[in-house]
Amino acid sequence: MNLLRAAIIQMNSQPDLDLNLQNAYRSISKAAEQGAGFITLPENFAFLGDEKSRLHLAETICKRVTTELSQWSRELGVSLLAGGYPVKAKSGKMYNRASLFNPKGEIEVSYDKIHLFDVSLNKAESYKESRYVERGINGPIVSNTDFLPPIGLSICYDIRFPELYRKLLEKGAEIICVPAAFTKPTGKAHWEILLRSRAIENSCFVIAPAQTGLHGLKRETYGHSMIIDPWGTVLVNSGTEPGIAIAEIDLAKLREVRNKLPSIHHRVL
Repeated sequence: MNLLRAAIIQMNSQPDLDLNLQNAYRSISKAAEQGAGFITLPENFAFLGDEKSRLHLAETICKRVTTELSQWSRELGVSLLAGGYPVKAKSGKMYNRASLFNPKGEIEVSYDKIHLFDVSLNKAESYKESRYVERGINGPIVSNTDFLPPIGLSICYDIRFPELYRKLLEKGAEIICVPAAFTKPTGKAHWEILLRSRAIENSCFVIAPAQTGLHGLKRETYGHSMIIDPWGTVLVNSGTEPGIAIAEIDLAKLREVRNKLPSIHHRVL
C-alpha cells in the first residue's frame, strides 16, 4: 500500500457519552464520504469529564465504544482508531486504551497508555492521571495488518518520551498515531514541536487527532490536530474548531526521506 487517505477528527467532547458518540459518528461518516480509509478519533472522544466520573462509567463507556465502533467500521468499510477510552483494570482503576478497528469491525491491536499525566502546571491547573488510571504494560504496539501500513500507537503525554517512538520504529512503524487531549498551556508551548520532532527523528508520518476547547466548566484543550510527513512538514492543522481534516499519506515520500537522509540507520546507541 503506497497511498492512504487519512482523516483526523477534532472534537470538543463533554461529560455526555450519548452526545459524544453521536458527534463522532457524524464526523466519521463525513470523513468516509470524502474517501478517507483510515479515520482517527482523539483521546477521551467518548467522554471527557473528571476522572472519577470516567472511572465510575468505565464499563458502560467501554461497552458502547467497542460495540459501536465495530459496527461503524464495518458499515462504512473503514479502519477506525478509537483514540482513548476507559477499560476497567483488576486493580479497580482503569486503563486509558487506544484500539484500532479494521473494516471488518474487528480490533486489530490495542494499546494501554504507559506514561501518565501527573503534573502541576500552576496553582489553578494540576492533574494526577495515576490516581484513577492504571499504567499500561502492553507497549510498544505496532499493527501489522492487510488493511493499513504498520502503525505505532501512543496516547497524548507519551509524545514527551522519544524512547517509546524509537521502539515503535524498531518494530516497523511507518505511521505513528498520537490521539490527545493536550492542555492549552502545554499545547501552545510544545504540541507542534513535539509532533514534528517525533516525525523527523523517526522518518515517520505522525497522525495526531486532538480535543479542543472547553470541556465542562474547567478543563480546556489546545486543539490543532495535525498530520505531519516524515520530513516534518505539517500537511494539515485543524486549528481550534471541531471538525475533520484529511491528508494523503504517500509512503513513497517515507521511502524517499529514509533514502535521502538515512539517519535512522546511522544510530550508534
